[in-house]
Amino acid sequence: MGERFVETIVGLFMIAGIACLVVLAFKVSGLTTYTVANSYKITADFDNIGDLKPRAPVAIAGVRIGQVTNIDLDPKSYKAVVTMQIDADDDNIPVDSSASIVTAGLLGANYISISPGFEDNFMKNGGQIEETHPALMLETMIGQLLFNMGKDDKKEETDATNNS
Repeated sequence: MGERFVETIVGLFMIAGIACLVVLAFKVSGLTTYTVANSYKITADFDNIGDLKPRAPVAIAGVRIGQVTNIDLDPKSYKAVVTMQIDADDDNIPVDSSASIVTAGLLGANYISISPGFEDNFMKNGGQIEETHPALMLETMIGQLLFNMGKDDKKEETDATNNS
């Protein structure tokens, strides 16, 4: 009887531990849905979204106010149309605000950062952010740096040859 009781307690403890790990995995991975009963949707068109994905955070001054719900390609302008779900509590985003795609840390995930404007009119459901700034592509920046370094090396060689 005593041995069976200990085995039952150990089994329950193991099940509780596995359940905690599953909950933690969902919290850390961001796979849980971001649902807000009272929210509204706004859109923004970007030239380049980099590695932005649905469920990415939308933030103002680093404070999460919503998430990306959908990313589509506009067949006429060939721009990425990003739809964002914003908390109804944060209904004071000026209509002249701008949106940028930024990276969390050096190699972190992309998210949208909104820089508030100065208008007295605020975004409503279905509103659009007109001013956008595309994602900075680390690969492109490194390529440009290497290309410019190669140009400088060739210029120095040409200058040295001409001075001789």
